[in-house]
This record gives sequence, structure tokens and C-alpha cells, in this order.
Amino acid sequence: MKKILASLFAAALLLGVGASAQAAYPDQPITMLCAWDAGGGTDACARIVATLMQQELGVPVNVVNRTGGSGAVGHQAMVSAKPDGYTLGLASVEISMMHWMDIAKFTAKDFTGIAGVNFDPAGITVRFDAPWKDYKEFEAHVKANPGKIKNSGTGVGGIWHLAQGAWLTTIGLPADAISWIPSRGAAPAMQDLAAGGIDMSSCSLPEAASMIEAKKARPLAIMADVRDPKYPDTPTLKELGINVSAIGAWRGVVGPVGMPQDIVDKLEAVVSKVVQSKEFIDFMNGRGYGIQFMPAKEFTAFMAKADDANGVIMKAAGLVK
Repeated sequence: MKKILASLFAAALLLGVGASAQAAYPDQPITMLCAWDAGGGTDACARIVATLMQQELGVPVNVVNRTGGSGAVGHQAMVSAKPDGYTLGLASVEISMMHWMDIAKFTAKDFTGIAGVNFDPAGITVRFDAPWKDYKEFEAHVKANPGKIKNSGTGVGGIWHLAQGAWLTTIGLPADAISWIPSRGAAPAMQDLAAGGIDMSSCSLPEAASMIEAKKARPLAIMADVRDPKYPDTPTLKELGINVSAIGAWRGVVGPVGMPQDIVDKLEAVVSKVVQSKEFIDFMNGRGYGIQFMPAKEFTAFMAKADDANGVIMKAAGLVK
């Protein structure tokens, strides 16, 4: 009987230690990987999320930039990390695109979604003095002049190029009915638009904001489910009868596959608090970034859906075989 009681006591003690160890997470610094350069939009978003997570968790959350391979290096590091909750990442929309272009082997299904934090839909923005008064006039012009309109916002195969393909195929045009002019990003593309070098940009409205505010550019529509409160007079394509899926740049906190569910749950709750905080809202609003929180299960499903949808768009646009 004494031996049995001793064994039961030891087992209870071990269970207690295990429970307290789990409850103690995190008890060491956490690394937040960013696949893009310091100073960029994803880096800025990663740093505000990490700072506010640190306040909630009580341990350092350090942003580490793992750049290279058009984002493949950093995202691969997120996938390959030990699934113990101490290496996370701020993933971006490119994880749903890279494998289609053979830039990387991983897909969205190789990540554990913890929480989505940001979504900025593609827009249809023209010069301020463009002759088209609204979207319908512009669409009619595009249909009447295939191949003559020039668009830009990123490199070939980037998210804004995909947005063009999704929009054009939805309105019954081939994905190359508008000429794509590669650029190093939205900022130079918007400068080119203002100078008359291109006719439109499909980048997000936050990226076009400075030119819009300077009355050098004018948004005609956005590819979203609801209007952007910062641009209440700009309709969505869905409002205009164009049933294109919401498409744009997004970011969210992820980890590798195989993370313990209790750790995922805890991190999801922390990120939820972060996204609702005044500090986060002020930061994102100050930079024009859209705030969109998605809990873990929803974000994981969203990433998988985006992966499939982007593959269809990229094939239609002739970007992949």
C-alpha cells in the first residue's frame, strides 16, 4: 500500500510539474521573423505587433529580418522553426504565391495560423485629371481599347499584378488586356502615374494615399467586400456589380505546423488584445494600413483559400504553367 501511495504521489507531482510548465509559457524570449527588409511595411507591422505582444506576455519579442529570395528565405525559416511557440513570424500574402512561381516549396498549409492582423485591398486608381469620371466609364474604355492601358504597382507576378488578372477575367477580358509595366513597388508606380507614364495603378489605396491627398491621383474602386472608411466615396467593385473576390495584401502572425494547441490559443488571445489596443489602431491608421483581425482557425482557412485562389488567377494571367 505504501508503494502504491508513493507511486500515486509521484505521478501527481509529475502532472503538477507538467501543468505548471505549460502554464509558464512563455518563459524565455520569442523571436518574430520578418521576411522583408527593415523599414518596409511588413517590418513596421511586425515591430508594432512584437512590441505590444511583449507587453502582454512579459518576455522580449524580438523582430529578426530574414531577407532574400523575394521573401522565400524568411518564410522558409518560419516553416522550419521548432514548433514550441518561441519562433513566430509575420507572414505576408506572398506565401500564397511563391510556390506557384517555383520560388519556394512551401505552401500556406505549411504554416500554423495564429491570427490575421491586416488586409489592404487592391484599388483601381487613375490620374486625378483622367477623362474617366467613374469606374464604369473606365471599364468601358478598357474594353474598347484592349492592350492600350498601362498598369503598374509591383514586379511581374506580384500581388497587384494578380489583382489586375482577377479583375480583368471577372469582367470577361483576358488577363493581359491591360499592359503590365513592372516596377520596384507602389511608390515609383504612383510617381509614374502622376507623370503620365502609366494610366492606372492597382496598388492598395494606403500605398497611393500621398498622391491621392496631393490630388495627383483619384481612386475609382477597390477590390474589397466593404468600403474603406478612409475613402468612403470610393465604391467596391461588388457594389458596382463586379463579383470579383476581395484581393490584396495581407499579414498575420504564424508559426510552424505542429504547435501545441494551448500555445496557439494563448497567442491568439494576445494578438486579439494587440489588434484592439489604441496603440495598434493609432499606428495602423497613421500609416493608412487596414486592420483586419482573424482568429487562428479563420486565418488558417483564409491562407489556404488564398493559396488556391491565387493559383487560379496566376494561371489565368499566364504567370505560371
